[in-house]
Amino acid sequence: MVEAFACARLQNEFRELSQNEDIGFSVGLIDDNLFNWSVCFSGPQDTAWEGGLYMATLRFPPQYPNSPPEMIFRTEMWHPNIFPDGRVCISILHPPGEDQFNQYESASERWRPILGVEAILVSVISMLNDPNLDSPANIDAAVQYRNDKSGYLRRVRRLAQKSVESL
Repeated sequence: MVEAFACARLQNEFRELSQNEDIGFSVGLIDDNLFNWSVCFSGPQDTAWEGGLYMATLRFPPQYPNSPPEMIFRTEMWHPNIFPDGRVCISILHPPGEDQFNQYESASERWRPILGVEAILVSVISMLNDPNLDSPANIDAAVQYRNDKSGYLRRVRRLAQKSVESL
């Protein structure tokens, strides 16, 4: 029953996002599996990410939308809120409720079933240029962002260029 609801919700979201050319990203299914999406978007304008083409995967649990998906970049990334293996770590992708171990994040910032894929992607694109340094997933990227922002930006620009060259 839960998975049937997840399928219906994902079908609706996929159809809406596939038909909307104004959202700034494209989505596709991996192996025709409604629970595994491929996402592609360009880097935000006027940022170090501009000019890059970024590929990621969204993996949805059978309990979606009551539980958030997992987002993993397939494109090499250098960002305080992206683990070295590509997993995205932002509040909107954390399970609902309070986290007693994370005082920097309120329940209202975490996943809620009313949110959807578009909200996730908009948040991730916004996060690229505005990292949360209070709770970094990639400590080295966070340290470089704090201590050597120009070096951080140079590295991001190189990765943006590499993302296009590797296609």
